[in-house]
Amino acid sequence: MLCQALGASSAPINIALGGIVGSQLLGPDKSLATAPVTAYNVGVAIGALIANWIMKQIGRKRGFMLGALIGVLGLVLTGLAITIEHFWYFCGALTINGVASGFVQQYRFAAADRGTKEFKPKAISTIMLGGVAAAIIGPQIVIYASGLATPFSSAFYLATSLFILSFIALMFLNPSNLGNQQDEDKEYTGRPLSQIIIQPNFLVAVICGTSAYGLMSFVMTGAPLAMVHHGHSVEDSTLGIQWHVMAMFAPSFFTGHLISKFGKESIVAVGLLILMACGVVALAGLELMHFWGSLILLGIGWNFGFIGATSMVTDTYQPEEKNKAQGANDFIIFGSVAFASLMSGQTLNAYGWDFLNWIIFPVAGLALISLLWLKLQKPNLKLG
Repeated sequence: MLCQALGASSAPINIALGGIVGSQLLGPDKSLATAPVTAYNVGVAIGALIANWIMKQIGRKRGFMLGALIGVLGLVLTGLAITIEHFWYFCGALTINGVASGFVQQYRFAAADRGTKEFKPKAISTIMLGGVAAAIIGPQIVIYASGLATPFSSAFYLATSLFILSFIALMFLNPSNLGNQQDEDKEYTGRPLSQIIIQPNFLVAVICGTSAYGLMSFVMTGAPLAMVHHGHSVEDSTLGIQWHVMAMFAPSFFTGHLISKFGKESIVAVGLLILMACGVVALAGLELMHFWGSLILLGIGWNFGFIGATSMVTDTYQPEEKNKAQGANDFIIFGSVAFASLMSGQTLNAYGWDFLNWIIFPVAGLALISLLWLKLQKPNLKLG
C-alpha cells in the first residue's frame, strides 16, 4: 500500500501538467495539447507488458525495484525536456513515466494473488487505498512547485523522491510475501492466451474495465484544459484533479466489502451509472462546482468500475496463467486509455467540453449491456 501510494502519486503530476505544459510548448494549433498525456498512457500499456515479463523472470520484488528506477529516470528527463522547451522530448519522457506507472499497476495483482477467491476483491481494494495518499501528495507537489522559479520542471524533479522512497521501502520487503516470485516451473504455463481471452467473463471484464478507465481518462485529460479555457486558474484545475484522484481511491475503504456483499458485476454496473451521472453534472454548467462535482463523480465511478472489473479478471485464470492474463488485461485497458486521452484533446479542441461529456453515455451504456449479456449467460459458464 505504501509503494502504491508513492508510485501512484506521480500520475496526477503527469496528468495535471501534461496537457498544460504540452499546450504551452505548442504553437497556435493546440489540437495535440493532450498528446503528452497520451504518451504517458501508451507508456503505461507498454509497461504492463514489460512488467509482467520481467517479473516472471526475476520475481516481483526486483521487478518493482526496477520500475522505481525507471520512474526516477523518466521524471528527470521530463524536467530536462521542459527546460529545453521541446514538445516531442517532453512526450518521450512522459512515455517513460508511463512505463514506470505500468509497474505500479501490478501492486494490485500482487496482493490479489496472495488471497483466497473471497478475499481478492478486498486485497485489491486495500492496495488501492494507497491512492488516497497519492491524491494529496501529487497535486500538492505541483502546487508547491508553482511558487518556485521553474514551476513545471521543478514539480517533476521533486517527484523523483517518490520513486526513491519506494525503492528504499521495497528493499525491506520479503519476496515470499508477494504473489508472484520467479516461477520455479516454467515448463507448464497453462492455457494459451487466446483461450483465456475468449472467455465471456474475461471479455466482459475487459470491456467494463476499459470503459471505466477509458472514460475516466477521456474526461480527466480534457478537464484541466477546459477549466483554464473557461476562466479558472491552473491552481483551481490542479485542485480539481486532486479532488478527482481522492474520489478515485477513497471509496476503496469499502469497495471490497461491497463487492463481497453484492457481487462484482453489480458494483461495476453501479460504477458505470455513476460515470453517467458525472456527464449529467458536467453538462449542467461551467462553474467551478460543475467541474469539481463531475470530476468527483468521475473518480467514484472509476473506482467501482475498475476495481470490480479487476476482481472479475482474477476469476478467469489459473495461478500459472496469471502473468499472461494480467498483462493482456492491462495492455488492452491502457492501450485504450492512451487512445482516449489523445481523442480527448482532439474532441475538446474541435467540439468543446459539452460534446466531450456526451461521449460518456453510449460508451457506459454498451458496457452495461455487456454485463446484462453476461448475467444471462452465467448459468452456462464455468468461471476461472
